[in-house]
Amino acid sequence: MPQGALPISIETFQGGSTKLNLPASTVSLVKASAGRIMQININTVLSAALTVYDSSTTAGTAASNIVYVSAATAAAGTILVLDFPVVNGIVVGLAGTGAASVSYL
Repeated sequence: MPQGALPISIETFQGGSTKLNLPASTVSLVKASAGRIMQININTVLSAALTVYDSSTTAGTAASNIVYVSAATAAAGTILVLDFPVVNGIVVGLAGTGAASVSYL
């Protein structure tokens, strides 16, 4: 039996659905039901943290349902791979200036 390295394949997420160019200084509903947040692309420089919540409404954002908080600033072109399940929905809050796009299932 031959020995040596085994070939492997790494598949990256290509996206099922997207919400493009979420605006600065807003809290945006991305999906109002269970799913999975896959990745966030930073379109323009963020001047403050981006926060992802497991919530079905923008009014339901609370510290108890935070899924992810980015660094205080993020450069344009940054790709945040999360691959994280949510039970209620996906809400993204952008504080300060900047814009981001989200891919999700």
